[in-house]
Amino acid sequence: MKLEILTPEQKIFSGDVYGVQLPGINGLFEVLDKHAPLVSALKSGTLKILKDKNASSLYTIQSGFVEVLNNQATVLVEGAIQK
Repeated sequence: MKLEILTPEQKIFSGDVYGVQLPGINGLFEVLDKHAPLVSALKSGTLKILKDKNASSLYTIQSGFVEVLNNQATVLVEGAIQK
């Protein structure tokens, strides 16, 4: 699955990943390869990029949105800092 994390100022991350864990406004959820189309609001919290089944990286994000379509997740947030 392709993942892009974007802020108004810059592209934070772009690449192929196993999945991504996101802080939705109603709770934490995960998007994996071949996920159904989805649009969701995000709250401030921790975003976890699952690079493969054993490796991950963490970002602290501000609120925003995620769109999942055609095996690509695009995360649009106000700000993000790698932990």
